[in-house]
Amino acid sequence: MEVDRAQEIMDSITMVNVNYHGFPVYLKQINPDRETAVVFPLDEMDHDQRVDLHGLSEDGLY
Repeated sequence: MEVDRAQEIMDSITMVNVNYHGFPVYLKQINPDRETAVVFPLDEMDHDQRVDLHGLSEDGLY
C-alpha cells in the first residue's frame, strides 16, 4: 500500500477494510519516512505491531 493511501484510510470517517498479508487489521499510525505502520489485528486490539506498508492491502483489492 502506498503511504498516501494509508493516510487517506486513517483520515477517513468511514471504515475501510485493510489486511496485512491476508489478516484483517486496524491502522493506528503511519510512519511515512520508514514506510511502516502501527497496526493491530481486529481480534487482538491490544497487540500493536509495526509492519511494512507494502504488506498492507485494502480488502478485495489485490
